[in-house]
Amino acid sequence: MKKLHLVLAASAAAFAFSGAPAMAERGTDGDLKIIFWQAVSTMNPYLSGGTKEVYAASMVIEPLARYDETGGLVPMLAAEIPTVENGGVAEDLKSITWKLKPDLKWSDGTPVTANDAVFTWKYCTAPDGGCAQGAYFEGVTNVEAVDDQTIKVSFADAKPYPYSAFVGAQSPLIQEAQFKDCLGIKAPECTSANFGPIGTGPFVVNEFKPNDVVTFTANQNYRDASKPAFASVTLKGGGDAASAARSVLETGEFDYAWNMQVEPEILAQMMAAGKGQLVTAFGTQVERIDLNAFAVDPSLGDKRSTAEAGPHPALSDPAVRRALSIAIDREIIDEAGYGEAGQPTCNILPAPDIYVSTNVDWCLTQDIEGANKLLDDAGWVMGSDGVRAKDGVRLSFLYQTSTNSVRQGTQALVKDMWSQIGVEVELRNIAASVFFGGDPASPDTFQKFYADVQMYTNNFDGTDPEKYMAAWMCDKIPSPANGWQGENIVRYCNPEYDALVAELGRTSDLNERAAIAIKLNDMLSNDGAQIPLIHRGQLSAHSVTLEGVKMNAWDSELWNVADWSRKK
Repeated sequence: MKKLHLVLAASAAAFAFSGAPAMAERGTDGDLKIIFWQAVSTMNPYLSGGTKEVYAASMVIEPLARYDETGGLVPMLAAEIPTVENGGVAEDLKSITWKLKPDLKWSDGTPVTANDAVFTWKYCTAPDGGCAQGAYFEGVTNVEAVDDQTIKVSFADAKPYPYSAFVGAQSPLIQEAQFKDCLGIKAPECTSANFGPIGTGPFVVNEFKPNDVVTFTANQNYRDASKPAFASVTLKGGGDAASAARSVLETGEFDYAWNMQVEPEILAQMMAAGKGQLVTAFGTQVERIDLNAFAVDPSLGDKRSTAEAGPHPALSDPAVRRALSIAIDREIIDEAGYGEAGQPTCNILPAPDIYVSTNVDWCLTQDIEGANKLLDDAGWVMGSDGVRAKDGVRLSFLYQTSTNSVRQGTQALVKDMWSQIGVEVELRNIAASVFFGGDPASPDTFQKFYADVQMYTNNFDGTDPEKYMAAWMCDKIPSPANGWQGENIVRYCNPEYDALVAELGRTSDLNERAAIAIKLNDMLSNDGAQIPLIHRGQLSAHSVTLEGVKMNAWDSELWNVADWSRKK
């Protein structure tokens, strides 16, 4: 696994972008057909933390810089990567200054200016706005337009790793002219802008049908006149992972299928048709079970799953959280659902290597006897029905996840394992387009978390974990006040954790940064905020006729879609 090297210590030359050879003419390869079995619900990644939204939007709206397939930073809208050596990062590390590439245009033909970056910061930090990517602006005190081409980002403290705001697919620039009336509480109401953002990427939205199909056409104002090779893109959503895989690997109906969360033996059978190939890369993706810190009884009404509801009556007990984790046999889950595309883990932060902890490996060995003893010692008494209880509270949990055969298989395995320690489980699955959709009116989103436990995967852009670990800070908890946005899905709140995140932001030495990140990881696992299960490789499929795909575990998988073409 590639180790992180601080960008501040590297030369600017290390970030030179080496793309595919220039194509002869834009739009000569017809329609690119992509399938996401988790359908896209918005094209605004600031209103959804869902990977499907981030990836779809990455074809349209772009950041100043992003990460290539090796995890290295490459400029996108920026002319170069700022460093201390080239003067872009201040000597005191309290600001970073970006220069835009010359003559950049939005897809409507208007110029991209530094004011658009200033506005994007204001948009994501507006009161009551509920920005899903708020951690990217953690510690930012100001964003200013020095001139039309120059953006200065200032920090409250010295920021040894300043590449957060406007870096990666989760933190793109949006156009001020389009979103100027969409600040704060008005953000979700701007349907036209959220479904069809004006961007700088290789494609523009032609038609958006929520949770169904998005069609795109080539951006005629894209900065490279020979790209993209495809005249249009059809992004189909829905179905299931197996049917999506089949549409590429067996029938050839689609060119690219994202997220092949399909049993290994089924994929092997599909590959025999010779129509497509699998591509994978291990990054920071971890399948995990969230344990809700707050009470979720439906009788609580609007207080449900919020601080006003009070602590969860069972999951607030550390013994319960620990017992749930060690009762799970991760090897069986990996073998049944992931094979070579997964490995058991106890870490929320599984990569790069320098950040990998071995301090929490206690969870790797299933221990039913130990889990039962923990619950016995904590006063949870086994009932005649096989379910433990204490002070009138039963260990009976609603366990939800998105609809997918591998996830439903994992649910069934975990339910059986937990039954062996006196825990009753009700299983529920929700369509991925709804579960990850971020609709504040829906009761079924993973942000709203109207269940005791839930399961999904998550990861972060790039190789530095600072902004990712900031997601578990107390002020990142979703609630009605922020439109149920915020990255702290588990509602974890620990002042010591928050202080460590702040310390990470002030630390420049790579080894010291790694030590702090490991402490943060260990705190999450030892406190039982979440139960890590499987370190997943990102596994997708593409047609044998599709060229230019560079599988990327550090950014959007569609990060270089402008370079894709049809094999002649």
